[in-house]
Amino acid sequence: MRYQNATAYRFLAPYLLIFSIFWLWPIIDSFLISFQATRTVPWRFAPTFNWGRLIGDPAFFNALKNTLLILVIQVPVMISLAIVMAVLLNSPLLKARGLFRFAFFAPVVVGEVAYSAVFRLMFNLDYGIINKLLNSIGLPSVDWFTNVTPAMAVIMMAVTWRWAGYNAIILLAGLQSIPEDVYEAATLDRVSKVKQFFYITLPLLEPIIVFCAVLSIIGTMQLFTEPFLITERGGPGGGTETLGLLLYRQGFRSLNFGYASAVAYTMAGLAIAISLVQIWLTREPK
Repeated sequence: MRYQNATAYRFLAPYLLIFSIFWLWPIIDSFLISFQATRTVPWRFAPTFNWGRLIGDPAFFNALKNTLLILVIQVPVMISLAIVMAVLLNSPLLKARGLFRFAFFAPVVVGEVAYSAVFRLMFNLDYGIINKLLNSIGLPSVDWFTNVTPAMAVIMMAVTWRWAGYNAIILLAGLQSIPEDVYEAATLDRVSKVKQFFYITLPLLEPIIVFCAVLSIIGTMQLFTEPFLITERGGPGGGTETLGLLLYRQGFRSLNFGYASAVAYTMAGLAIAISLVQIWLTREPK
């Protein structure tokens, strides 16, 4: 047995080496950098320099507020929409289900830069199709990118369009694992389809919903591409700047690597904490 274990680890050694160099060590090094003042030459160890600034930085709290706003509004809407889509995709009445499944999943494979550019064109004030549609029904044009609320709405719609179908496919796999006998027994007991959905489908689907919610929380905490490209680096006036964008601005534009590392670990800590709370709230009672 010991010889077999040694052989297995020898085969794993190349991967473990690459993993340590390119994944594990950067994480550890980034954490150590967060305790250093990196705007001086040479860098010096200052444990409270970056973390102390984090507590009193208005830009950080603005980015945190925007990120949590997207998290609180966009994620529940997206998960709810994904559940509805999954139920429809699972319906035996739906024809060409394979085609619809591909269509719902397709936004994930579209390049982030490409779809962000499309959304920016769609919501353009002068020639965007969204304002044209609003004008066609007698509503005035909306200046989507110079006001905070419309700009934030565009970000949420873009993220929902991209990831709702992805979550729907995951939820569809969960739906297909529910035994048909459960629904047949409920039908024989004259339980309506609506009650079957709320008292059978949702409870049995809860672990998959929690899984999708945790993935969405982690993704939202890292949100970067959409505010960077669609609203031009978190505009207007930082109104859509997220923690991911703040990290980029501090690390790659200001070259303040210590503070960027502190922001990064704050993002990771918040994502873990919120995910654990989500799991705890939806745990099964003993």
